[in-house]
Amino acid sequence: MSDFYFSNIVLIQSTFTVLLLALSIQIQFRMGVFSFAGAAFYGMGSYGVAILVLHYDFGAFSALATIVVICAVIGYLLSLVVQRLNGLYLAMATVAFVMIVTVVAHNGGALTGGSVGLFGVLTPVEISVPHLLAVCAVVVAAMIASERGAMGRRIEAVREDPELASAMGINVARYRKMSFVLSGVLGALGGGLNILMMTAIAPENIGFPLIVLALTIIIVGGSRSWIGVLIGALIFTWLPVVLEQVGTYQSIVYGVIVAIAAIFMPGGITGIVTDLYRRRSARSNADALESEQRLEARAAEEDAAEAAELQAELASSTTPSGGSR
Repeated sequence: MSDFYFSNIVLIQSTFTVLLLALSIQIQFRMGVFSFAGAAFYGMGSYGVAILVLHYDFGAFSALATIVVICAVIGYLLSLVVQRLNGLYLAMATVAFVMIVTVVAHNGGALTGGSVGLFGVLTPVEISVPHLLAVCAVVVAAMIASERGAMGRRIEAVREDPELASAMGINVARYRKMSFVLSGVLGALGGGLNILMMTAIAPENIGFPLIVLALTIIIVGGSRSWIGVLIGALIFTWLPVVLEQVGTYQSIVYGVIVAIAAIFMPGGITGIVTDLYRRRSARSNADALESEQRLEARAAEEDAAEAAELQAELASSTTPSGGSR
């Protein structure tokens, strides 16, 4: 077990950070906001923590907390800027935001390291897998809470029919703004934790490829639940190890997987499992109802037979017997 852990520690760490990246985009999809801002916040978290540690002598946790707050504020401000956009227009605006962050990273001079990037991000407190596990456990617990109860129903109403949700008294605009803030928090957490473990960041590590990765994870795993995102993160973090023999054709394999998932699994892996469970439950309920109806019909027949027999006995007992007068 220890040999497996130490030989695959980079993949294990990447699984957690990629999970946070995908959740930063999936949380907005769940609220009906077609936004990819989480990829930008991931890059800002990576570069922000690196800058604070290298240029301003911040510690690991203080740098991470600072950049999370900054990205949350930027997320709120971004929500104000794009509040009138929806659908494809909103998606394109947030893609442009991601590209702006990439351009700034390329042309930031000594602050961002330019095209070379920043490296040697070392802190006295080393971030390890237990820290990642603790952060992801808290995030997943919050996701579970948001998918259940009244909160889950309100989010579903906002996603499925914003106008109806607004008519029911739900503040749709507030949920949209909240989605950007949460996306900023999750993206910054993922990016900040990534740089604290990898100790280096370059412009090619952020930007549009992160959008492709997160969207692939969400499509294959499922967009309605954190479980789908976790499944997708596991698949696409460890899949390169499985496809080492394919070599340069890995991109083609990824494309085929995504195409198959989009065509035959529109709800992702979790969608298929959920549908199968519902069908099985419906079949079980139908069988139980049919059995109950059969028992009721049998009981009714027995009652009718008993009633007929009793009526015959009463009729025979009340019939006058023949005899002389």
